[in-house]
Order: sequence, then structure tokens, then C-alpha cells
Amino acid sequence: MQIERFEVAIPDADLADMRRRIDDTRWADDFGNADWRYGVERNWLADMVRFWRDEYDWRAEERRMNRHPHYRTEIDGVPIHFLHIPGKRLPGGPAPTPLLLVHGWPWTFMDYFDLIAPLTDPAAHGGNPHEAFDVVIPSLPGYAFSAPLTKTGLTIPRLAELFARLMREGLGYARHGVAGGDWGAAITTHMAHAFPEQVIGVLATIPYFAGLDLAAIPDADHAPDEQWMLERKRQSAGTTMSHFVVQSTDPQTLAYALTDSPVGTAAWLWERRRAWSDWESDDLPPSARTALCTLASLLWLTRTIGSSMRTYWEHAHAGGLPIAPLHDRQPAIEVPAGFAIFPREVMLIPRAVAARGTNLQRWTLMERGGHFGPSEEPEAMARELRAFFGALCKSG
Repeated sequence: MQIERFEVAIPDADLADMRRRIDDTRWADDFGNADWRYGVERNWLADMVRFWRDEYDWRAEERRMNRHPHYRTEIDGVPIHFLHIPGKRLPGGPAPTPLLLVHGWPWTFMDYFDLIAPLTDPAAHGGNPHEAFDVVIPSLPGYAFSAPLTKTGLTIPRLAELFARLMREGLGYARHGVAGGDWGAAITTHMAHAFPEQVIGVLATIPYFAGLDLAAIPDADHAPDEQWMLERKRQSAGTTMSHFVVQSTDPQTLAYALTDSPVGTAAWLWERRRAWSDWESDDLPPSARTALCTLASLLWLTRTIGSSMRTYWEHAHAGGLPIAPLHDRQPAIEVPAGFAIFPREVMLIPRAVAARGTNLQRWTLMERGGHFGPSEEPEAMARELRAFFGALCKSG
């Protein structure tokens, strides 16, 4: 497996093209939509686009990305971009724990970027200096710099296999931890299921494991103090189903429109970030606006908005839910499992279900955060990762 260093460097011509297309946006009329009932409200979107055009600085974000080492490789013809940041080791102390962080959609590797420093250098961030990690953050195939994608059939089990090989064969980690959110939760829990000899533990934001049928979870499985989960799922149902249906059915049709229009790409992505995040208002601070613009810029500039959506098609046409287990041993996840549940998450599963299907060692209800918890509350997520894997390493 040949691994090469990579530097993020978008050509000037591509940035100029994006700016021109933003300037030439043909805006749809919008009326009777102050409450977003029909989708993204135009005034909010226009204000965000103004920030994107006039205040957002891609080159500054690019320099920020390049503070850490990037790499690219291919596994069975599938391109994989990843960051690999060694942790700080104290003289005479334990080696940092290798940790794979896997994102979902609409995420990118940047959703874990603010976790890098507190995980690789915990002493500088109020943590135990002996609980450092070697952090590996890949881009899912077909997302951002894991491109161009020419292979089909990249189901959740196949992605789990590719990332297991990256860690084992590419980076030489015989044993390592895994963590993820959204598709990353499905991928990392499947890695824990399929490769227990390699995975020391899994910490995910969603207890979505092999063999779990989400549609078959009865309301009665929710404890009295989990009734809020049912209400949150009902509240977010509209924006969790609309993209799922389209992207599971004919994502390529939508890809032509979004690849052509950066504002179209932004609207599609930002609606979900808004609906699934724990925001107090739509008047976002510059840091949150910058993160949204980086998300849209990454997927538009790399022409991967279309290939990123195919994860849904591959999943649906491989049988959809549940993900078929590789064996019938119970629980499905034998290695230690932990889950960090954010209050504004949209894919909520009760603790009783997680306890039946996994070797549940830790269950934490986070104070704040939504579906994108690692990027919304990076310090809290870093503490959770250190606590979970720190306990595993101490116990042997």
C-alpha cells in the first residue's frame, strides 16, 4: 500500500470559478416560507452566501488544514485521503493509543479537526498526559480529497474493511480504537463487529450496529427518562427523510444540479446542518459560518457532492436496514463499546437496545450538541474519548 504526503492546494482558477458562479446565482422565488416549511428560507441563505462571497477566506482555511499532515493512498483502487497525527509521548510513558475517527454525511474530515490538539496533546488541554492518541482521520471514499471515485459497491461493511486495512496494513497498527458519527458510527461499529481482534473499543454517537432493525424498536424500549428521544425523532423526521429518499434512489440526477451550482450545494448541505445542530438561533457567529462555508467549499471545489451522496444508494441497495451481521454471536459487538448521546441528535436509540446488542461499557448523555456533536462540542467529545479509551487502556 503506497502512501504519499498530500497538501491541500485548490487552484486559483477553481476558486475564481466558484466565485463567479456564486455571483451568477439564479435565485428561486421564496414566499410564505418564514418558518422554513418549504425548505431553506431565502433571506437566511442569501445572507450566508454574502458571507461566503465577501468575508470567507478559503486560503486561510486551507492553511489551517495544512497545519497537520495529510496523506493519500489507494486500497483496491479506492482513493482514501486521511490525516495522521502522532500523539505526544512522555519519556517512559505509554505509547499513544491509535484512534480512527470516521465522519458521515453531510460531514467532512474537518468535523474532527478541533479534536486533534486535545487528543494528541491532552496535557495542554486539561487532560492526563498519559492518555494521548495517534489520531487518524480519513475522508470517506468519494468525499472531498478521497477522489475521484470510480468504484461502486462501497457498502458499510466494505468501508469498514477498507479502513481496517488502512489502519493495519497501511499504518501498521495491530490494535487500535475507533470512533464515529452518522455513517461513521455505522462504519466503526461494524469494524468492532467484524474485526474484534483489531479493534480495542468503539465510541460512537449513535448505537447503530450490525443486525439492528431501527424500524422494529418499540416505543416501550425507551425508559421514562428517554421519552425526549421519541419527541426529537418526531420533530426531525421531515429533514431526516427527504435527503435519504433522494440519495438512496437517484443521487446522480441531483448531482448534476449541485455540482454546477455552489449555492445549490450549500443549500442542500446547510439545511441539514441547521436542522440537526444544537443552535440557539439562526444568527450564527463567524466561526459557525466559516465552518458551513468550508463544508460547502470542500464538496463543491472537489466535485464530490455527487459521489458523497452515493453512500445512501449503496447502503439502500445492499439491503438497507439492518446491516447484515457477519456472524450470529451475541452481542453483535463483543469489544467494549461506548456511546456519547447528544441531546439534539436525530438518530436516537434507547440504552436498553444498545445494552442488548453491544458490550456496553459507557453511556453518556452529553450536555449540549446535536447530530454533529464532535464539531459542535469538540472539547466535550475529546474528554469523552479520553475517558472511554483511557479506562480501557488502564484495565489492560
